[in-house]
Amino acid sequence: MPAAADYIDPVALMRVKSLEMRAKMVMEGFWRGIHRSPYHGFSVEFSEYRQYTKGDDPRFIDWKVMARTDRAYIKKFEDETNLRAHLIVDRSKSMTYGSGEYSKSDYVATFATTLGFFLMGQGDAVGLTTFDQKLDLHIPARNRPGHLRRLMIELEKAPGGVGTDLAAGLRGINERVRKRSLLVMFSDFLAPLEEVEREIGHLAAAGHDVTVVQCLDPAEREFTFDKAVHFEDAETGRELYVDPATAKKQYLARLQTHLDGIRKACTKVGGNYHLFSTDYPLEMALAEFVQRR
Repeated sequence: MPAAADYIDPVALMRVKSLEMRAKMVMEGFWRGIHRSPYHGFSVEFSEYRQYTKGDDPRFIDWKVMARTDRAYIKKFEDETNLRAHLIVDRSKSMTYGSGEYSKSDYVATFATTLGFFLMGQGDAVGLTTFDQKLDLHIPARNRPGHLRRLMIELEKAPGGVGTDLAAGLRGINERVRKRSLLVMFSDFLAPLEEVEREIGHLAAAGHDVTVVQCLDPAEREFTFDKAVHFEDAETGRELYVDPATAKKQYLARLQTHLDGIRKACTKVGGNYHLFSTDYPLEMALAEFVQRR
């Protein structure tokens, strides 16, 4: 896979005000990266094509794809491509944090919109659910003109929630999404581990294909603070005086335990887990998401 230097710097990307334009830029970079990558066949295998095998009718070979990938692919039939996907997005106050020019919410909104473009472009139905301390919005999965724009309008809104109740949000999904679906959850998942494990388990038990996309700011991942300061909890307003010199080691150890726990919870139910810092190029994040599937 091409190096990160070949992709758009997330800082430059986030300076583009239009969410739709950002997502289209990521998609263009993604396809360029696939073309350069030694794994450039996997994206079309995931979407609306599959590799040609002996016995397939050669009339269905897509010669344009073959010219681009040097491999023979045929279009999948309708019953091979049906997919319902729900983008589940955390809109709580903690997602407004950003140590740089943009927040976790900005990064997640761009990622979710790009994934929506990708899925709907291959004919899949996509829905959107947002939550904070409660399930806030639920738009059923559709694939029709204007539907993606409706999702983008909601994703462009600033997070309006205060607290986070991950359990309530995910329970709401189970109540509203009855048919087996791909559930892609975008959050910092800074919630009690037992809640995460329990609700992911419930969704998987209902037959859903669960994917967790955990997004953290680089300062949260690496605890880059170097001066003693007062930290304020964005959701509760609680203030805490912290000296990084004494707190960093314990913080990083507890964070790693938390991350490992979420990863294990996903693995236990056969789900996928992705952890991205918000300075990670989104084209690479999308490529990893697709390749993992």
